[in-house]
Amino acid sequence: MTHPTKMLHKFMMQDYLRTSTSTDALFTSRDVSVSLASIIPVAVHERTSPCAGVSFIPYHAGHVLGACMFLVDIAGLKILYTGDYSRAEDRHLVRAEVPPIRPDVLIVESTFGVQTLEHGQDKERRLMNLVHTIVSRGGHVLLPVFALGTAQELLLVLDEYWTNHPELHDIPVYYASSLARKCMAVYQTHIHAMNENIRSRFARRDNPFVFKHVTSISRERGWERKLAEGPPCVVLATPGFMQVGASRELLELWAPDPRNGVIITGFSVEGTMTRDIQTEPEEIISSKGTPIQRKLSIDYIPFSAHVDYSQNAEFIELVNADHIVLVHGEQNVMNRLCAAMRARYKNRGKDIDIHTPQNLEVLELSFSRKYVAKAVGALAAQYPEEGDAISGWLFSTNGTHMLLDPQDLYRFTGLSTCTTRQRQTIAVTVGWDLVRWHLEGMFGTVAEELDQDGRLTLRIMDVIDVKHTSEHEMTLEWDSSAINDMIADSTMALVAGVDQSPASLQLSALSTPCAHPHAKMPNDWRLQIRRVVWFLEAHFGQVTLDADIDVGQDVTPNLTIRCDGAVIYIDRNRVAVNCVDETLKHRVETVINIAISTTHSLADLFATSGVPVPTS
Repeated sequence: MTHPTKMLHKFMMQDYLRTSTSTDALFTSRDVSVSLASIIPVAVHERTSPCAGVSFIPYHAGHVLGACMFLVDIAGLKILYTGDYSRAEDRHLVRAEVPPIRPDVLIVESTFGVQTLEHGQDKERRLMNLVHTIVSRGGHVLLPVFALGTAQELLLVLDEYWTNHPELHDIPVYYASSLARKCMAVYQTHIHAMNENIRSRFARRDNPFVFKHVTSISRERGWERKLAEGPPCVVLATPGFMQVGASRELLELWAPDPRNGVIITGFSVEGTMTRDIQTEPEEIISSKGTPIQRKLSIDYIPFSAHVDYSQNAEFIELVNADHIVLVHGEQNVMNRLCAAMRARYKNRGKDIDIHTPQNLEVLELSFSRKYVAKAVGALAAQYPEEGDAISGWLFSTNGTHMLLDPQDLYRFTGLSTCTTRQRQTIAVTVGWDLVRWHLEGMFGTVAEELDQDGRLTLRIMDVIDVKHTSEHEMTLEWDSSAINDMIADSTMALVAGVDQSPASLQLSALSTPCAHPHAKMPNDWRLQIRRVVWFLEAHFGQVTLDADIDVGQDVTPNLTIRCDGAVIYIDRNRVAVNCVDETLKHRVETVINIAISTTHSLADLFATSGVPVPTS
């Protein structure tokens, strides 16, 4: 989740615990603390890979602050999950984006089905005219809302309208939600996550969420009745469905007075008071089960942060996924949207693969994954035999793939390549032999040769040349790449610190040459096996070898090492551990890996770790 969502998540979970009894709560406050510690926030448009082969990118979804749709990539299969989203840019949120990558599957909400909603200033004007009419006749206005999204949008609209109408300054506007009050601090903090309108106002030191005419009501005991008996006012109260809470209590108190009015601005579901009251019944049933005469006015002006049919259909067409899955909607609503989308595509001579699964229904989708790469240029000059391996550069554009030799890159693609040759000169105060000794200590094999100008040159890992350019100067040369640059940095750091190394002082005091034990020698492989055996003996005691590995032998044997019940097979290409006891097998493998990483040179580790040794 994003940073704003994590902050809002904390407040919403705490509010749930506050309003739940100890018996019906699904989790505890400790669970909330553990979940918060486990959440790693991500930034919009930031690619995250939680494990190999899986990655996701968040995109703006509109709806509420911090809301995102996620483009998930699983081994090349791309799935876009919108969640709740809005394509209308309102007063504070950016509208949902269309990702630049075409997904294979689109999982999209269908809240409003085929319904088309009113948008823009006409909707705001109609709402404010209605609110103005109710308070002018001496009534109270109830706006049932949820704590996030629509509530903040309505507060911005009301505050601006009250600012522009001085005759209303004596009529208070309240929001009755402790959760909304806490969330307001998040809105005031994450201005950067909102649209240009909000950011530009904030840049002028005008924070739009510091309201001039809207206040949070003090919910002391009996506050609802005090409002009902008091002068006209406007109250935004949660929850939006008016099943329980402040919105339900105010509805029951205000229902008998015809001067009052309730304006429903959000989506409602079957079986809720918000849905039932839209039929304008003569009576409503209180939360205690008693009938209450209903005389207050009822109006519906949707300010929902969900897409309507026209926005949803346009988004589905822009995304252009192979499979479309409709979710988050009543079954009949999803079915109508499905039929409308199929008819829309059929009129254009196209097919659409659209699904409307029910809750807990398993949906199986089939995907065809055939990639054909056409060999061109030098690679196509000779027809390959069965079993031949062809290697080259894979070039993809507009769904077509070409396999070509690097020398044909410009001819077939218009792209050019270049190699950057880097050169770094270092001043040294020590001799050539001492530098070579330190380099052998780091990299193992260091080949000494003469360059074309007759200068002594040390070749490191077949990519870095260290040249003796003068008595107190050495030059490093290499072809730049990510791995080569890393090796060059290590080499420069080592050479620059040779004169300060304690080993250099000790070596200078010796009268005989000193060689590194892991530098390459004719029988180096056998010596490495000896060292592995030393490590095994240190951990497990006596170790038995089934072959003689006398350093004087010229033939490389295949070895079997028996160690505390584990059998270890070793040849020049692999090390395999066989053991019935999985715990012992894992322990032996760990010890062998430690032995190899400790005793091998850097060049050997590159060669045996699966990382290709860099080449020029």
